[in-house]
Amino acid sequence: MKINIGLSDSHLSGKEYKYIKQALDANQVSNYGENISCLEKTLEAFLEKNYKVACLSSGTGAIHLALILAGVKKDDEVLCQSMTFSASANPILYLGANPVFIDSENETWNMCPNYLEEAIEDRIFKSEKPKAIIVVHSYGMPAKISEIVAVAEKYEIPLIEDTAEALGSSYKGQKCGTFGDFVILSFNGNKIITTSGGGALATRDKEIKNKAIFLATQAKENAPHYQHSEIGYNYRMSNILAGIGRGQMEVIDKHISLRRSMNIFYKEIFKDVKGVSVFQEPNTDYFSNHWLSCILIESKITGFTRDDLRIELSRKNIESRPLWKPMHLQPIFKDYPFYGSNVSESLFNNGLCLPSGSNLTKKEKALIAKTILDYINH
Repeated sequence: MKINIGLSDSHLSGKEYKYIKQALDANQVSNYGENISCLEKTLEAFLEKNYKVACLSSGTGAIHLALILAGVKKDDEVLCQSMTFSASANPILYLGANPVFIDSENETWNMCPNYLEEAIEDRIFKSEKPKAIIVVHSYGMPAKISEIVAVAEKYEIPLIEDTAEALGSSYKGQKCGTFGDFVILSFNGNKIITTSGGGALATRDKEIKNKAIFLATQAKENAPHYQHSEIGYNYRMSNILAGIGRGQMEVIDKHISLRRSMNIFYKEIFKDVKGVSVFQEPNTDYFSNHWLSCILIESKITGFTRDDLRIELSRKNIESRPLWKPMHLQPIFKDYPFYGSNVSESLFNNGLCLPSGSNLTKKEKALIAKTILDYINH
């Protein structure tokens, strides 16, 4: 029988059922109920730093609302990390605004603070100051966030911190998701914890949280009839899905530990393989949850490429995937400005994400290791 090993499968703990049953028993199956309020409080306690959390239907919806709350409108410019999933950039276009893409740096693979400042100064010179910055902690690795915060504060531009992949990661002991003016969380099925589908928006201001919930529930005003003075959205999280999240939050530390152990697993596999490097923290200031463990392959040294190894793994029903294709190279975004060199492009061309789930079995890990080592040593 073939083993099918996914890149990052959902990992349920069994603790979710009691909260789902509570919702069903109380007939709280829509976008209100105890599970939502309790999950929000649990996330607030986890993030610390007095952030207020609004649970939503997706991380993408959270970015959309964050841009609205930051005052982004049609034809405005938003600075966005290029090396990320398209969900970080798509909401800019929802508003008719224009993305300006920023290259990565080699240490964290995230937004380069130097290129960020270069872009801001050039956009101010050519047109006007951008209205927001979207920085992403890709693969769970904290960005050079203190430097990025300093740039955002220098030019007084709101910072949207996309922490979709980095819940539980930290920089100098401060958790990712506690640096931005707006913070994005995702609980998609492949994340550290899941609510099946879902996300959250966090902010330091309770009034902004309340405004986010108002917009997320169709901007329905307090009246006996349906009264609307603003455009609203159907972005609130389901109470049943929030129940899954409550159960998942009880095991988040365990899930992080298991993801980090997968990174150690790959470091052991590749420790004697010249031309392959496992993505890891630049120094002790950084703590990554290692949502996905990734490698870079120097084909001139190894004699095989990223795609060679990916195809070999696929033959054994083991999923792997290239790194994010940078947004400035995507057909839909090719005509928008880009500031940088070829860092993110080089990472994409040579990088591979490997199976990193917190629920991988010993048998599955043994197959992964054997497949990789047999291929390298063939």
